[in-house]
Amino acid sequence: MKILITGCRGQLGTELQKQLAAEGCVLGPLPDRLRKATVIAVDVDELDITDREATVTYIRRIQPDTVINCAAFTNVDGCETNRDAAYRVNALGPRNLAMACEKINARLIHVSTDYVFPGAPKGGVPLDECATPAPISAYGQTKLLGEQYVQRFCRRHFIVRTAWLYSYYGKNFVKTMVNLAKTHDRITVVNDQLGNPTNAVDLAYHILKLAVSHDYGIYHCTGTGICSWYDFASEIIRLSGLPCEVVPVTSAQYKAMNPKSADRPAWSALENRALRCSVGDEMRPWQDAIEDYFKNWDGK
Repeated sequence: MKILITGCRGQLGTELQKQLAAEGCVLGPLPDRLRKATVIAVDVDELDITDREATVTYIRRIQPDTVINCAAFTNVDGCETNRDAAYRVNALGPRNLAMACEKINARLIHVSTDYVFPGAPKGGVPLDECATPAPISAYGQTKLLGEQYVQRFCRRHFIVRTAWLYSYYGKNFVKTMVNLAKTHDRITVVNDQLGNPTNAVDLAYHILKLAVSHDYGIYHCTGTGICSWYDFASEIIRLSGLPCEVVPVTSAQYKAMNPKSADRPAWSALENRALRCSVGDEMRPWQDAIEDYFKNWDGK
């Protein structure tokens, strides 16, 4: 099997390569069809997915069986101030990949986000794949358009929505909190935005399970359990052992302190229903996953 990974130097792209090389992870071995898979990993320097002709030409030449698109403009605040860049990477990029994959009958696994939802709580019920998207930020809007392009232009597609992703690689909320705690006695974190922290190990493992299935469609894939950013930060600081106080603030208070920040959904907790009803949901409780992260993290 030949797999092309775009955005290979990001959190998820790096973890996917690690698991494919090791043929498994802490959650278990990979499916047999992925053993000895040929992996081609590219980032923007090797393939600019916003260039349609270059993307079609590259994929026609490489002839992958599956493309996993991890490339994205994920700076939520940055998307507000640079909407053209967000549109090119988050919408046109997936469109170009979808068109290229369709031409050679390859599968496309496109990674999306909980930010496609507006964030209005509905009785505290997690959002499953039947929920109607209505993003409130440029990031969410461009990611939703990317989903729609994938659905329109590639028949053999998987759209995998995840949330609050962290890993051993790159920048993420966990590392930010730890680095702040090293230099501050107290940090403030919003306590009225709720969702699902997701370890990239768990996400990559389930994406690779989907890669050998024929259960095409939309999936939610997040850690089990719901918490606020404040809850998550408090657990991170506790596990780090650093003497730092975590202080809760409301989204309104945070917005007042950071007026140029993008609006974020107050409720983006997802339900992994499609995953559970197809290849199986082995995502760990978010508390277990972050504890395991600290046991294996080198602190860098």
